[in-house]
Amino acid sequence: MTLRPVLVNIKAVDDAAVGRFWGEALGWSVSSNAPGETNVGRVGFDWRDPVGVRVDVVAVPEPKTAVKNRVHLDLATTSAAHQADLVARLRSLGATPADVGQGDVPWTVLADPEGNEFCVLEPREVYRDTGPIAAVVVDCADPRAMARFWDEAVDWTLHEVTDDHAVFRSAEGVGPYLEFLRTPGAKTVPDRVHLDLLRYPRDDQEAEVTRLRALGATDLDVGQGDVPWKCLADPEGHEFCLLARS
Repeated sequence: MTLRPVLVNIKAVDDAAVGRFWGEALGWSVSSNAPGETNVGRVGFDWRDPVGVRVDVVAVPEPKTAVKNRVHLDLATTSAAHQADLVARLRSLGATPADVGQGDVPWTVLADPEGNEFCVLEPREVYRDTGPIAAVVVDCADPRAMARFWDEAVDWTLHEVTDDHAVFRSAEGVGPYLEFLRTPGAKTVPDRVHLDLLRYPRDDQEAEVTRLRALGATDLDVGQGDVPWKCLADPEGHEFCLLARS
């Protein structure tokens, strides 16, 4: 039994507008399967049998607070010129500069039109083949503890773990990395960005939920009501959903 990260879920008041932004930012197609949900992914992406991840923007009534998200996307670039051009293009699409205390760094921190922070990285060899999303980055207090939980929870490969960070990537070695970074402060508000996981067809949904709870996950009530998916939180409180296969 194991799970795969398949979707990066971003909450927004205007899902269509934020979805269009991310479609333009990533160079991916934009569609909608239901009101209040905008899907952003590569042409031909199948979330039931994914290679990499898709971005889903889901409508919520509450705007983002001033608190920095503890999950964000890092975008990859191939050269200094590419980085500069991408930053300029993103700003023309509605991104704004963001100060999260980064200081003088070679990457650029921006926020999407509803304030969700993300980074445009300087060229890094490790991200040369990830596609537009270099990494999904999670702030945490204890990367080693996060590595233990997520290594058991999902089938992605743990590439590196230290006191400061833990790094995963899909078992196929494609798509973005999943990184846990030691970051000061504690989680205080629900995140507007989280991962959605999917079980393999042969596995049982309730058995997977039970397994996750045994690893340290807790049930989460975000007002979802009676839905076919399960909302959970990892041992540091990062929300994630276990999707139902349809």
